[in-house]
Amino acid sequence: MTSKAPDSTPPDNLMPLQSAIPKINTVTARDIAASLKAGISDFLARPVMSGFFGLFYAAFGILFVWSLVWLNQIWVIIPAILGFPLVAPFAAAGLYEMSRRLQKGESFGWVEILTVVADQRKREMGWMAFVTLFIFWVWIYQVRLWLAIILKDTSFSGFGGFLDIVFFTPEGWIFLAVGTCAGAILSAALFTVTAISMPMLLDREINFVSAMLTSIRVVTQNPVVMLSWAAIISVVMLVSMVPVFLGLIFTLPILGHSTWHLYQRAVAPPEA
Repeated sequence: MTSKAPDSTPPDNLMPLQSAIPKINTVTARDIAASLKAGISDFLARPVMSGFFGLFYAAFGILFVWSLVWLNQIWVIIPAILGFPLVAPFAAAGLYEMSRRLQKGESFGWVEILTVVADQRKREMGWMAFVTLFIFWVWIYQVRLWLAIILKDTSFSGFGGFLDIVFFTPEGWIFLAVGTCAGAILSAALFTVTAISMPMLLDREINFVSAMLTSIRVVTQNPVVMLSWAAIISVVMLVSMVPVFLGLIFTLPILGHSTWHLYQRAVAPPEA
């Protein structure tokens, strides 16, 4: 059997993935407040770079909605807007890396951060992106399913007509009730598997299944606090999208940075 030189280090993409079960800490409301405070501090430390990621996400949202209007897929607009926050954790990889470096006092520029974001496609976060986008696709499809079952052959003359049918008819109310319940289940499921796994995958060499299981453990062991955090994220993101998505330029970075710090508090560091 051959031995390896003591000072040799395998490339990043060949590093063995950790399989040890991370220790979970108890998360309290104070941890949420402290994480938000740290997130705001990180944003103010590098506002232009942080805002860039928020601007990119907002621009994508505007383009997405415009495409739906252009394709005359009016019925997709509302579920797409409501489901848009579901993919936010994947969009925040650069923000996690910024917070990680700020926490360690490391200097960094655009090249370092964008390189780390680009490198995630070679790591386990790519699988998490697949999980996230798949659940988002299911989110959109279930809306189409309820439209076909409840509203049947109803035609929409435009976005205003769609809103009139949904909000001012008994069938529309049933559609909203059923869609809200189904959407809540999907949102809770996605939040449970991504709340901690996204920053964890950037921080450690761990497989995405272990990261998801760790995230599930954090949420199930701290259900009230973590679901409160999910509610904060949902409300802030939805309110931020009201002014043509532009509020996301500020709120997405702050929530992304805050998520990193919450992850640091929820999961114990790996043993040396």
